[in-house]
Amino acid sequence: MKYLIILLWVLTGLNGYAQDLNCRVEILSPQIQSAEKNRVFENLKKDITNFMNNRKWCDDRLQNTERIECAIIMTIGSWDGSSKYQATAQVQSTRPVFGSSFTTTVLNNNDKEWSFTYVEGQPLDFSETGINQELPSLLAFYANLVVGMDYDTFSLQGGTPYFLKAQNVINQSQSSSNTGWRAYDGIRNRYWIIENLLAPEMGTFREGIYVYHRKGLDQMSLNLDKGRSEIASIFPGLKEAVSARPNTMLAQIFFQSKVDELVNIFSRSQDAQQRSTVATALQDIDPANGNKYQQIQ
Repeated sequence: MKYLIILLWVLTGLNGYAQDLNCRVEILSPQIQSAEKNRVFENLKKDITNFMNNRKWCDDRLQNTERIECAIIMTIGSWDGSSKYQATAQVQSTRPVFGSSFTTTVLNNNDKEWSFTYVEGQPLDFSETGINQELPSLLAFYANLVVGMDYDTFSLQGGTPYFLKAQNVINQSQSSSNTGWRAYDGIRNRYWIIENLLAPEMGTFREGIYVYHRKGLDQMSLNLDKGRSEIASIFPGLKEAVSARPNTMLAQIFFQSKVDELVNIFSRSQDAQQRSTVATALQDIDPANGNKYQQIQ
């Protein structure tokens, strides 16, 4: 009986914890005409799902309910019918808001430079210390980015260890024949995402991300006005960071994820002065969405 109890305790402990991501994968291929594509792309989807969900990415032990929700929506533009693919990928992640049934988008990035080789039946191997194939490198980069962005919302610059892991993937991929890994590949790619996140002058932006989620959204179920005021307090810091880095990808990713949410939060404020101040600040920091911020007033 004693050994049975021990065995049940061990099994319960194992079942109580899971890997770190709950990643949903979709593969779209409207331009591909092939009788084989359904089988091949379904296996590709399964292998990517297993790679993302069955590996340990976080240093902490997460329970099933704590797994980070994310999605990869891949659109295949071309396929040679064998192993070579050119695609784009929309990578998204969300996290729950304390005291509510609401989830907020943390990451929403459209990566247009997904070129890779995939062979059915060949495992997607990844090593943190060696050179890897393109697809596992892409997936490992985004897994660490998703985890890091999530951790940044719960503790001040808590995602740094995972951004450093993503940076390591970038360093390993400098000799890749594919684009997106290097500074000179463009101004909006994987290299610049991590460079921005780790740049000292972007510290106030990352602090703003933490305050927005932990002191703002997570407090709104307890005190709506206080949570709203905490979010309003971050805009001077965001402006400072954007002034230092006018083309920062971090700002583009943040506002792409939050623009509608910001409008919803502040358009309901009863404080006319706050609505006016916030609308003006957001139009200044994120002019691309200026028309939307007009709705706040």
